[in-house]
Amino acid sequence: MAAVGRWRYAMVCSSNMNRSMEAHSLLGRAGLDVSSYGTGAHVKLPGPSLHEPNVYAFGTPYKTIHDDLRRKDPDLYKRNGLLPMLKRNSTVKAAPQRWQENAGDGPFDVVLTFEEKVFDLVLEDLNSREQKLINTVLIINMDVKDNHEEAGVGAKLALDLCKRLEQVDAWEDSIDNMMVAFEKEHRRKIMYNISFY
Repeated sequence: MAAVGRWRYAMVCSSNMNRSMEAHSLLGRAGLDVSSYGTGAHVKLPGPSLHEPNVYAFGTPYKTIHDDLRRKDPDLYKRNGLLPMLKRNSTVKAAPQRWQENAGDGPFDVVLTFEEKVFDLVLEDLNSREQKLINTVLIINMDVKDNHEEAGVGAKLALDLCKRLEQVDAWEDSIDNMMVAFEKEHRRKIMYNISFY
């Protein structure tokens, strides 16, 4: 589906697996121009125990990760939702991407993060880049627990927020009122900041 929105969006979580990909999938189906990323040093997924996570490099195809987990323990990874999640992800894009390594994909108009630590890393990265275009970028954080159910809720809230942004010509003029209204309606705390490309 061709993007029909007025703004370019980036959805960002830690591993570019669950929250950012659920939102990427939903916003993409809604026709918005969206990409997604992770900010971690690597992609980390639950393993057979808390002390045995599955760790992959960013850029490892979702299909490769899916096949690796299916080979390791198909029942466990189907039961905990990782195999279906990876199957969904592979229909959206080929592999998880790291925010800090994809500066060439910008500029984005809006970056939406799903945890405060990720918000801080995105802001730090944007502020450390050479600002050539002096285009504003709105960075928004909405904390969403990293589980499949909450990722679905978070994606719907992200879509609602992006639809509100799509209705304005210049978000700079209305962002404060828009965020207050969104927080009040959804009872979700929002943090936001502005940076530049």
